[in-house]
Amino acid sequence: MPEPPLRGITVVALEQAVAVPFATRQLADLGARVIKVERPGRGDFARDYDRRAKGLSAYFVWVNRGKESVVLDLKDATDRALLDRLLARADVFVQNLGPGAAERLGLAPDPLRARHPRLITCDVSGYGTSGPYRDRKAYDLLVQCEAGLVSLTGTPDSVARPGISVADIAGGMYAFTGILTALYERERTGEGSALSLSLFDALAEWMGQPYYAEAYGGAPLTRTGARHPSISPYGHYGCGDGGQVFLSVQNDREWRALCERVLRRPELVEDPRFADNPLRHAHDEQLTAVIEECFARHTAEGVLALLDAAGIAAARLRTVAEFTAHPQLAARDRWREFGSPAGPLRGLLPPVTVAGREAVMGAVPALGEHTAAIRAEFEGPEGPGARRG
Repeated sequence: MPEPPLRGITVVALEQAVAVPFATRQLADLGARVIKVERPGRGDFARDYDRRAKGLSAYFVWVNRGKESVVLDLKDATDRALLDRLLARADVFVQNLGPGAAERLGLAPDPLRARHPRLITCDVSGYGTSGPYRDRKAYDLLVQCEAGLVSLTGTPDSVARPGISVADIAGGMYAFTGILTALYERERTGEGSALSLSLFDALAEWMGQPYYAEAYGGAPLTRTGARHPSISPYGHYGCGDGGQVFLSVQNDREWRALCERVLRRPELVEDPRFADNPLRHAHDEQLTAVIEECFARHTAEGVLALLDAAGIAAARLRTVAEFTAHPQLAARDRWREFGSPAGPLRGLLPPVTVAGREAVMGAVPALGEHTAAIRAEFEGPEGPGARRG
């Protein structure tokens, strides 16, 4: 098996919570050496978010696989000197400290890159480095609120938080792709880059479709529960056994197939209420009644069989436990074990599959597990094998 593509790349991460750790974990999965710098005491506060993964934090396990943990007190001169030696040999430095903290610690990108021109720096903030929200603390749900996402999530009567950390994931993905782009650019120019991004800007990009729909659509958007806000039929429909089936019709060809082969109501194709998607969406309540009248004669499994035979996209509403046992994941051998302080854990391979190669999926580190080894490796004023410039 060939070496991982980022073998030989060293990443130093002053990281906490989810966004930056999610980005650097993906670099570790590609073979990069990720040195996670944690504060004395309890380390990254995401270690204490919960105890649901064999006594470990599920958040921490998810985003910190394959890293080395070193505990440093950056107010201590000896530890700060060790960090400087780490940075002298690093390819990437990424941080998501609080507003202004990197500058106070002398870790702003300009002075770092003046000393190390090949270094790629990546600063991740909540709302950016300027503007009235610069100094605000930014946690995932709060950023979702400011970006308008929560206003669109839930039922007409109540907002709801999406079930995953959407703002953190958006920020982490842009940090990951930005770092990969900077590494590619450095191969051509020999120079590093100074990257910066905010969770707010990352999620704002993902709000593009709602923005265009409301800005140019003439009316505010509304919450639609588990129904699609602009496509119909697209959502959940009750069946005769009390079950629910989710289905999606994306075009007029599929609409015809639904009417003729599933609903057995071919006259609906010519019904002026349902002539195209905007009209179907405008008459969604009436359309739902028609669909559920038909589905009431079948079980949920029977409806799924009819939809599959007609080529209509459909899905079951699965719980997390049912997702874990999903036959598609099992059939494609997507699960692997990796180490942790609590023993072996099971996790999914990263989404991108490369022929002849598999992600590294190293162990989750205990707090400070690698401190002694890293101190020994980077001993002396520059450290063995130091890279200058």
